[in-house]
Amino acid sequence: MTNGGATVKGGAPPTSLAEDAAAALLHRHTGITRPGVFRLLGMDWDLLPGVYAPHLTRSAALYAEWMPYPVGGAFCEIGCGTGYLSVIAAQRGCDRVAAVDINPTAVDNARRNAERHGVADRMTAACGDLFAPLPGGDRYDVVFWNSNFVDADPARGGGSGLEGALFDPGYRTHTRYLRDARPRLNPGGRLLLGFTDLGNRRRLAQIAAEHGWQPRLLRAVRCPAPPAGLITYQLVQFGPVAA
Repeated sequence: MTNGGATVKGGAPPTSLAEDAAAALLHRHTGITRPGVFRLLGMDWDLLPGVYAPHLTRSAALYAEWMPYPVGGAFCEIGCGTGYLSVIAAQRGCDRVAAVDINPTAVDNARRNAERHGVADRMTAACGDLFAPLPGGDRYDVVFWNSNFVDADPARGGGSGLEGALFDPGYRTHTRYLRDARPRLNPGGRLLLGFTDLGNRRRLAQIAAEHGWQPRLLRAVRCPAPPAGLITYQLVQFGPVAA
């Protein structure tokens, strides 16, 4: 990847380290067995069992702070989970917000949070795989996905549950995201990805090149995250490969 035009070196981290970190996070979700409320960014949010809990990692607050919200424009969040980021996009002045998740419980959760925070008139939540549930002509100024960055063995399952929020065996979903995103962007639109240094950066760059994108690291911060020790959360933007 590039950072301000400079190459960010590094390939795939040890798979076991990434998988161990993901397994620890999954274990923390086992205690969420009933609908509840969590506190994030000074606000209360609904949380349903089986939905990724953003308050369990530092990344949620970071992406909310880093996001270049297109004020007066259209924002699309893939893999919205509880919908907290889509709600914030509407609060920050986006006229139209689309929240998408393959998990129907997450879509229900996102709708609840849109109602809780009074933005249901500007935010829609749809259930489906990546861009599939969006109306064919819809285009956006910013498209963002906080990706399932753990590149597990392709034989491992992913799917619509909590494992699917963390594991992308063979980076099949990353491939489809980069393959299918371009028609969903307005002219000058921005394609963004939430990633970490536990992800397979080399494979991500390869997939991007195959589909005419060049990744650039916009923001990064290193945070404690047992058992991995430290994780660098990253915001990556994809631009067209220069002719």
